[in-house]
Amino acid sequence: MAGVAGNGGGASAPSSRAPGEFSVCQFLIGGEHEYVRRFVSAEEAMEAFKHYTRCVAARMGVTERVIITDGGDCIAAEWTFKDGLVFPPKEDRASGA
Repeated sequence: MAGVAGNGGGASAPSSRAPGEFSVCQFLIGGEHEYVRRFVSAEEAMEAFKHYTRCVAARMGVTERVIITDGGDCIAAEWTFKDGLVFPPKEDRASGA
């Protein structure tokens, strides 16, 4: 699970999966993690991402991190309890890049 550990954003080898396949993973206190959505559309991944970053567990710090990965296992979005939305960077979000 190379893409789960770090920020896999940027150049990567082409994926054998079709574009538009996204997964959402939440990381909990104690180092456990679970995929809450696997191989879903961008829209469904974003809805799940919003849910898992705004739920009670996220507000209390039980959920420490939530990511969306694409079909190439690159991180498309990342939220942390400490800092909120950290990827994509704020300057990229403002420019629409």
